[in-house]
Amino acid sequence: MSEPLVDYQVEKHIATITFNDPKSLNAFGTPLKNQVLVALDKAEADDQVRVIILQGAGGNFSSGGDIKEMLSEGLDKEVVSTKLRGMVEGAGEVSLKLRQVHKPIIAKLEGAVAGAGMNLALTCDFRIAADNAKFVQAFVNIGLVPDAGGIYLLNQLVGAAKATELVMLGDKLKAEDMARLNLVNNVVSADELDATVQALALRLSQLPGKALAAMKESFNVHAFAGLSAALDTEVEQQTVMAKTDDFIEGVSAFIAKRKPVYQGK
Repeated sequence: MSEPLVDYQVEKHIATITFNDPKSLNAFGTPLKNQVLVALDKAEADDQVRVIILQGAGGNFSSGGDIKEMLSEGLDKEVVSTKLRGMVEGAGEVSLKLRQVHKPIIAKLEGAVAGAGMNLALTCDFRIAADNAKFVQAFVNIGLVPDAGGIYLLNQLVGAAKATELVMLGDKLKAEDMARLNLVNNVVSADELDATVQALALRLSQLPGKALAAMKESFNVHAFAGLSAALDTEVEQQTVMAKTDDFIEGVSAFIAKRKPVYQGK
């Protein structure tokens, strides 16, 4: 039997949810999305779980949307548009769920943190990055717009001017760049990442859970109230973008070069 695409473990009141598709650098496709939602539901329902860690297997968090799934039924624009609509809706479901679970969620970030993967990390409550992490809003490189709440989240966290730069230019960012923008809470060496994340999770697990839940609910009201509407806009925009020549040409070029989209130009 093949291993599940998402591994779920609970220890010391900490649930660890692991994207487990290292061959694709944990590309975010529909099967992985479905299993992530199941894992988040488990963590939410388990009164013994006080903190959640979200991480990727194989030294990478996530390379973003699964290009192979996007093109699994060919390059017909209508077919691709329908496929992409479903995938964008799915990424949005996970973003909303990460906010709706009233337990602290820590994103443990290393290697590729790209596209939808980066935006899901931005939806979490804490982000701890290894110094080898590479971040990018890769969408513009293939003629798409950010999904999983990307523009909305960046606008909330760094303001419109910097958010515009990040999504329109699609430049890669190092972990220290993210720290300067206050988009990650801490940057540590790759060797220290596990211990640092575990220490934070343990600390959070020993704090009053109901107070933490109330705080997260307040942040949802004051900082993330527009997320659902933003996700709906993304779905409509991405459905249109998938029918453009820019997308078809861009994604075909990346496939021909066998170059991960997260690497950018």
